[in-house]
Amino acid sequence: MTDTPDNVDVLIVGAGASGSIVARTMAKAGFSVLCLEQGPWVGAEEFASAKPERDLLHATRWNYNPNIRQNPEDYPVETSDTPINPVMYNAVGGSTIHYGAEWTRMLPSDFRLKTLDGVGDDWPISYWDLEPYYDKIDRLMGVSAMAGDPAYPPTTQAPNDALPIGMLGRRLAEGFNALDWHWWPGSNAISATKYRHQDPCKRRGTCLTGCPEGAKASVDLTIWPDALEAGARLITGARVRRITTDSGGRATGAEWVDRDGAVHHQSATMVVLACNGVGTSRLMLLSDSSQHPQGLGNSSGLVGRYLQMHSVGAVYGTFDDDLQSTLGPFGQMIQSSQFAERDRSRGFWGGARMGAAPVLGPVETWKFHGHLPLNERYGSGLRPIVENTGRNVEVFFSMDDVPNPDNQVTLDSSLVDADGIPAPKVRWRPQPEEEQAYAFFEQRSIDLLNASGARETFKLEKDPDVGWHMLGTARMGTDRDTSVVDQFGRSHDVPNLFVVDGSVFVTSGQTNPTASVMAFAHRAADHMISTAGR
Repeated sequence: MTDTPDNVDVLIVGAGASGSIVARTMAKAGFSVLCLEQGPWVGAEEFASAKPERDLLHATRWNYNPNIRQNPEDYPVETSDTPINPVMYNAVGGSTIHYGAEWTRMLPSDFRLKTLDGVGDDWPISYWDLEPYYDKIDRLMGVSAMAGDPAYPPTTQAPNDALPIGMLGRRLAEGFNALDWHWWPGSNAISATKYRHQDPCKRRGTCLTGCPEGAKASVDLTIWPDALEAGARLITGARVRRITTDSGGRATGAEWVDRDGAVHHQSATMVVLACNGVGTSRLMLLSDSSQHPQGLGNSSGLVGRYLQMHSVGAVYGTFDDDLQSTLGPFGQMIQSSQFAERDRSRGFWGGARMGAAPVLGPVETWKFHGHLPLNERYGSGLRPIVENTGRNVEVFFSMDDVPNPDNQVTLDSSLVDADGIPAPKVRWRPQPEEEQAYAFFEQRSIDLLNASGARETFKLEKDPDVGWHMLGTARMGTDRDTSVVDQFGRSHDVPNLFVVDGSVFVTSGQTNPTASVMAFAHRAADHMISTAGR
């Protein structure tokens, strides 16, 4: 856009899950809002999901890892010091374009680990502070779920009933029952009906490469239309390289670079960072000044520290029966919190959430047979693999990550993006009991498949490209010496700077964080509105 005002009330950096909800909320309240997004709008015609070359595109243009994808809007990440690669997507909608849309809340205990387990720190807010916002976000995102899951406090019914668990989900439910383990129909931000801006799910199962039906709740579809209608402005192809400050240390706006390399400055009364746990900390470190010599809002020295990324594992099972397991959602058909709460009698600290996902077709089925000798995967050996299509299931687990100040994002000394801006360097190491915990949850997944009647099971190799959830690098707290922002995301050092993405998380939980990220961002926006006069 070229008709932007000289100054806006609210400048947002990042048009993903958290930035979109702040834009919508504050524009509807009458504030002038401008969002800068380095990626483009991605139309449904560009999605890989409905194309015959989907698997090729999934490995290249639609790869999760920006270091492999290397689109013009991507920036490189130095990952030589981490076994888990941060994965993200730069576009209007951010990583909701290619997330699986599993939609689960954090547990009440996730907010109180210091009190309950003596691990990490407690959040300055509770589950109950976010609860009304969870409900609001569920309605905006067209969530399909069944209320009453006993793993959680009582919840309001989502706007849509849960999607079908299918034959695959039913078979695993029988296994859960045989083991006397908790299970519940999968909760997904995928609409089962025509709802607001969404169309009904057709159960393609190709959610990770864009939903061509418009059923999956990516925020370009669910939130941005409302924000733009309310008057918010959005500039794409805008790579922010610095948050500017005045002589008093307050934020004054942002310098950004357009696709032609021209540098612009946008002034604002308030600046909101919504760039994920890697992008936000990178930008804060880039924005050093005489008032902020360690980086913007970094007097505690904690910007970039306490990076948390969930370790994810999976086990693959093959059944004799055709379970129609190429059908979606992906998402999750069925979920379990049986092992989500922590129990040191297992021999380690930490919990994990389990779920089940489809195996989409012959190519996916073939990929999961990488453990077989070459002659059993090619030629005549290919036929029995292909004939198993529809008989396979992936059981996955997502584990707690212990907050560790040495896991951090810094600026790399040599690697830069296409505009010459220093790239982030990620250092992450798993918790000390990671190997023991991983083996435990892997075996529980095998137990489930066996109890469900699987003919064979095998462990999948650890995939490094599972750093979907980048959390904790601008943690919240009440003490400015041990945190970066307060309970509403306001910087302790810069009173007109807010952080609203997963950077503020104090602990990771073991579940997909998008619902919690958006609930927090909505709460923060309401606080900005109520305190703007001060």
